[in-house]
Amino acid sequence: MVYDVNFGWSGMISEVILGATKADGGTRRISYRIGGGKTLPFLERKPGSSVPLIAFEICDNPQYWSPIVRNFCGDLVNDCGEWAQAADSVYKADMVRLYLTSTRQRDFSDIASVGKTVETVLSGTSLPLIIEGSNEPKIDSEVFLKCGEAGQGERLLLGTAEAGRYRSIAAAAMAYNHSVIAQSPIDVNLAKQLNILLKEIGVSRDRIIIDPYTGSLGYGFEYSYSAMERIRFSALKGDADLSMPLICSATDTLTVKEVREASPAIQDDIAVQWEFTTGIAAAVAGSEIICVRHPRTIPLLRKAFGSLNTEDSGKGE
Repeated sequence: MVYDVNFGWSGMISEVILGATKADGGTRRISYRIGGGKTLPFLERKPGSSVPLIAFEICDNPQYWSPIVRNFCGDLVNDCGEWAQAADSVYKADMVRLYLTSTRQRDFSDIASVGKTVETVLSGTSLPLIIEGSNEPKIDSEVFLKCGEAGQGERLLLGTAEAGRYRSIAAAAMAYNHSVIAQSPIDVNLAKQLNILLKEIGVSRDRIIIDPYTGSLGYGFEYSYSAMERIRFSALKGDADLSMPLICSATDTLTVKEVREASPAIQDDIAVQWEFTTGIAAAVAGSEIICVRHPRTIPLLRKAFGSLNTEDSGKGE
């Protein structure tokens, strides 16, 4: 039986290319063209339909990372190049998301080390790379430019642009041919406004990915889900200023009380279930990239996406 899954939508999600292979002038073994959807997620249940990408998050200073993840990954967290390699070859992620947590120390000034870190991660993995910058306005411009330069030709995804500080990241993205994460605080109108601001200074629609911010499951995720859903509805109705792909990080769930205070015997299981449940819900709401930190979450999401993407959604892979 054939179903009309488009509901008369007049719009579609813009496409964004992440990663550059050798043929594109980069060194990644794969690149992704995300977006392009013309209906709600998982309604076109057939082999070959696109499913969300899974990005594994790492950092260059693990003291800022969840002890649950640090304990599970072991010594890998002390070498971001090896950690990135494991994300690729062991954990089987689709992308790697690098947080430059080393820049969070007071009066950070070693900008050169940022470039070396990006180069180390790019050498450690051949997957497309997302980079989260300093989150410090005073050094944003230098950090983003150094990241953009170190990854020139690789079609990185740089984050995050916010309403109060977006020019520095936009400049780096345009200078070195990368894309930008536009983050707004769980508000559809603010998401649209930021996209307009980015486009006004020269960032094209096919270089923007929306992060509506993801609250933790049970701690505000309902608002995030609603925002993502409304953004997707608006895009499909023809709003070009909200037609960009979505990215979601499910990792705040690792910090909630239920996970932090769980018995050591079951803490890993609890953490993974919270991260997985947040990730699958975000995917259903319309997110094209789901970011996680616990390696055990990746195969669970992979199996769930495969199940949702088949004609018989009651069966797993």
